[in-house]
Amino acid sequence: MEVTEKNAEGLDRRFLVKVSAAELDEKLVARLMEIKNQVHLKGFRKGKAPVSFLKKMYGKGVMGEIVQEIVQETSQKAFTDRELQPATAPHPHFHSDMDQVIAGKADLEYDVHAEILPVIEPMDVSTLKLTRPVADIPDDDLEDALKSIAAQQTSYAPRKATEKSKKDDMATVDYVGRIDGEEFAGGKGEKVDIILGSDTFIPGFEKQLIGAKAGDDVEVKVTFPDEYGAKDLAGKDAVFDVKVLEVKSPEKVAIDDELAKKVGLESLDDLKARLKERIENDYKQLSRGHLKRGLLDKLDAAHEFELPTGMVDAEFNQIWSQVEAAERDEEDKDKSEEELKVEYRKIAERRVRLGLVLAEIGKRADVQVPQEDLQREMINMARAYPGQEKEVLEFYQKNPAAVQQLRAPLFEEKVVDYILERAELTDKKISKEKLMEDPEGEDI
Repeated sequence: MEVTEKNAEGLDRRFLVKVSAAELDEKLVARLMEIKNQVHLKGFRKGKAPVSFLKKMYGKGVMGEIVQEIVQETSQKAFTDRELQPATAPHPHFHSDMDQVIAGKADLEYDVHAEILPVIEPMDVSTLKLTRPVADIPDDDLEDALKSIAAQQTSYAPRKATEKSKKDDMATVDYVGRIDGEEFAGGKGEKVDIILGSDTFIPGFEKQLIGAKAGDDVEVKVTFPDEYGAKDLAGKDAVFDVKVLEVKSPEKVAIDDELAKKVGLESLDDLKARLKERIENDYKQLSRGHLKRGLLDKLDAAHEFELPTGMVDAEFNQIWSQVEAAERDEEDKDKSEEELKVEYRKIAERRVRLGLVLAEIGKRADVQVPQEDLQREMINMARAYPGQEKEVLEFYQKNPAAVQQLRAPLFEEKVVDYILERAELTDKKISKEKLMEDPEGEDI
């Protein structure tokens, strides 16, 4: 077997592999000798069939397996022997007439091509200076959280038949919607509970029911928002014939020990402690999000190297498919498709660059993802599919590639933790509103 490097430009590598017909025949004979004692052939005692006969009976099939094994082996070996790591799976391009090769009449000759991962020299992360935005937790946050818990435990009592509905009441209604006099799909409901003022229905719908009594018929006129999910309804005027079946008023829920017991805790103090801990963790996660964004920006600026085109293309295609499936935001509405593709390709390049840098830092630091972390993530994924937990876990047990997809973000967070432990961090007080902003594109 001969392996010759044909191309070594940039990250592109191409090798020419030659395996003589004699070498293939040698491997074929060896393989047939292994199986001769396992087959029963008419006219021969077990294990006594001549190789020539075995070739005639099984030669093409076995040779096909041998060629496939050689291609798989050499496709990787051509790179590993030279301490090169393919960025994508190497793929062969055959020059030989494969029918002749399988028949044992021609040499096997093919190219193996792939891009390799670039050699990266990561920066010394201990020299990084990063700003961690932090914000004080307002007392109102705890009060709001308690009110939210109380609202979730709200019960409703029927109003008198003569009493009009008020904001925050629950109205039970039947309704039929029409556009230009015609009913439309999804515009009909029976015994639907609506909390008046919750803004869960089309804008203006609930407001027109305030003041109605049980038994009233109300004509509700609304306009579907331009960004409404069902495009065939977006921006259109509709009229709903609404029958108010019942009106109930909310019964005030006291924020006390009884409320805590309703949610499975012993006392109001216990509930407050749990909520405070949750709010503090939320603020820490928000702070970390901004800190991580600052870290990634600095890592991106500090590293410049050639990127594997195949990896960038794959990342861009994934991003672009999401862009095409979503509504354009205000920033992108006036941009051409070509302008958007340029912008999103830069995002793809950044993601690939940072992925490679973080992977190299993690590799050199021997960062590991504990098995229990992976197991916990698999369980979390299984819980997202109630009733199918067993099937989801079995899927991950049988699909290493799917497990790797779970591992990748866990590994990234471990590497980020590793870097942050060594970088110089300076806290900076900011407002709660600023902390709540999406860290994408922020400069804190």
